[in-house]
Amino acid sequence: MFEQNSQAVLELVEPQDDQARTLLDSIQDYAIFMLDLTGRVRSWNRGAERVNGYSREEILGKHFSIFYPPGDIIDGRCERELQTAETEGRFEEEGWRVRKNGERYWANVVLTAMRDAAGQIVGFAKVTRDLTERRKTEDRLRHSEERFRLLVTSVKDYAIFMVGPDGRVQSWNAGAQRMKGYEAGEIIGEPITRFYPEEAVAHGKPWALLREAAEVGRVEDEGWRVRKDGTRFWADVIITAVRDERGQLRGYAKVTRDLTERQRAEAERLRLAQAEEAVRLRDEFLAIASHELKTPLTALQLQLQSLKLRGGPLEPGVTSKLDRAVHSTERLAGLIETLLDVSRLSTGQLTLKPERMELCAAVRDVTDRMREAAAHADCQVFFQEGMPVEGTWDRLRIEQVVINLLSNAFKYAAGSPVELSVSREGSDALLVIRDKGPGIPEHALSRLFNRFERAASINHYGGLGLGLYVTREIVQAHGGHISVENLAEGGARFTVRLPT
Repeated sequence: MFEQNSQAVLELVEPQDDQARTLLDSIQDYAIFMLDLTGRVRSWNRGAERVNGYSREEILGKHFSIFYPPGDIIDGRCERELQTAETEGRFEEEGWRVRKNGERYWANVVLTAMRDAAGQIVGFAKVTRDLTERRKTEDRLRHSEERFRLLVTSVKDYAIFMVGPDGRVQSWNAGAQRMKGYEAGEIIGEPITRFYPEEAVAHGKPWALLREAAEVGRVEDEGWRVRKDGTRFWADVIITAVRDERGQLRGYAKVTRDLTERQRAEAERLRLAQAEEAVRLRDEFLAIASHELKTPLTALQLQLQSLKLRGGPLEPGVTSKLDRAVHSTERLAGLIETLLDVSRLSTGQLTLKPERMELCAAVRDVTDRMREAAAHADCQVFFQEGMPVEGTWDRLRIEQVVINLLSNAFKYAAGSPVELSVSREGSDALLVIRDKGPGIPEHALSRLFNRFERAASINHYGGLGLGLYVTREIVQAHGGHISVENLAEGGARFTVRLPT
């Protein structure tokens, strides 16, 4: 269109009447002027004055090289343009030109040779249009496209690529290569079915997603995808239909993010939640069952005690059976109480009733009460009493700690002596219980105080594996610490440290 317009105005360069001259002079979007054979300006319109900045009086007679940057002048560009126009009839180009104030602008220039009736060249007509704004717009667009291209190609956390209407890959960025394993050269032109598991391809999922994107504009999907090496990853995929200005489908933009770690974390979170719920239900069951068992057991114990205290002789063997029944109910009561303690600990309902007490006296009292259990286990108990150690603790709970540790020693170190000692170390009270038993397997030391753990894997020891767990929780509730170690000479040593 510009060439046609320039050719039309060229005929007006040398108007023969005032009307044509007025028309030519009124054109302001084009600089239209004449050059002589040497390249000097012979005519000048208002458009030339607006574009180049020179008035008619300032520019007439000047060489047209005044409109060119110094580098072009030195390079002989002006002479080449005149020569090209003379030999070929016209010359056209786009390039930088210079205004009167030194400002550069981007111009489209047409230089046409003018001949007389005999065919002799009498000069040149030059038409110039300022295309600076168009150039800036094109540069901005080009730079924007380049930045966008660099952005897409450099993104590594997302696979961003184009897919043609036929479902074949058209572009490939660094993120796609990192995520899927293919280099651009080996995947461009290949169908997107390469990224889907065989079962998804068999059900037509890739094509169904493309159809949906074409119908509604975009579609998002989460599911398994396949890398080049055959490994699967969990992906979030967004497919967007790309259309031209006429609405014609040109392809699809596909953005993929690897969510494998998030999916694994979610699965692990769900697993932990289910495990926690199972533990909660178990603890709830233990609490309910323990309470339900405690009531009839208490009634049974009272009846048995009543029979023992009833006056008069009993039939042969009844006394022995009665004693065994009482012992069994006492053992069952202990197990139920332990279950109740576990329930209290699990629900945060273990409460302490601290009082001022002397630890040696409490340990001595528990030891005396357990003489019968020690004799039954064939264990001699030695309590090394030292100076009195006073502190503020829950007496019943501290006695429970001593009972649990002694019961544990009687169970696993049966037939061996058991030693207890109480001492003071700084502001702490130390309770140490040593036995001469087989010791504790090394692999069990780190988890000995966990719930349902036993000091050894010998089935006939019985028990629920809860005593040491309850013991640790009671000690920690007092702000203390309990530890266990095997002794070089054999046996094990439990150390309880309690702040006074």
